Amino acid sequence: MSAFDLIIFDCDGVLVDSEIIAAQVESALLTEAGYPITVEEMGERFAGMTWHNILLAVEREASIPLSASLLDKSEKLLDARLQRDVKVIEGVKFALARLTLQRCICSNSSSKRLDMMLTKVGLKPYFDPHIYSAKDLGPDRVKPKPDIFLHGASQFNVSPSKTVVVEDSVHGVHAAKAAGMRVIGFTGASHTYPGHADKLTDAGAETVIARMMDLPAVVAALSDWGGIS
Repeated sequence: MSAFDLIIFDCDGVLVDSEIIAAQVESALLTEAGYPITVEEMGERFAGMTWHNILLAVEREASIPLSASLLDKSEKLLDARLQRDVKVIEGVKFALARLTLQRCICSNSSSKRLDMMLTKVGLKPYFDPHIYSAKDLGPDRVKPKPDIFLHGASQFNVSPSKTVVVEDSVHGVHAAKAAGMRVIGFTGASHTYPGHADKLTDAGAETVIARMMDLPAVVAALSDWGGIS
């Protein structure tokens, strides 16, 4: 008997190579606003966080008042870049064709952006209608809070202990662990950085893969290993 009844995927940086695009747009906006930061630093420090929470973190750290207009400016710039440039992560369709578990997406991105990206790269039919945005749950329910993962599992009436999550960010791993789920880290997107795998492991990922093609075998191995108590 499998240890898992459900596999939950993060979207950005796991299914679509979007985190690097977000880092490029957001690092340029922050640098222009008086907080110089590189694309690489954006990926390492803020991957998996909403732009709103990134701005709050920067304001706290640097005591720089950031204009509320940056929220809307980033959304418009990023949506345009994603619509033009976002690509599927290599090996995702191979993995999805071989995984027999029920599956869903649980993301911090908005439902509108998820729909746009997944439609563009041809992944929407693999998950529809089980595509969930933390922003739809209400204010301040995004990762690293566990709410969206618990919501995803509840849609299938599956226990968190019978759920495995695929995540690329420390914030996402923390959210999945707080939900009582097991986690596979992923470092195969373009925003990966030195020490990425170690950070995911330190946050609670049981193993980390750099190739999505390896996911079915790793899920099977973790299932054989047994679930958490």
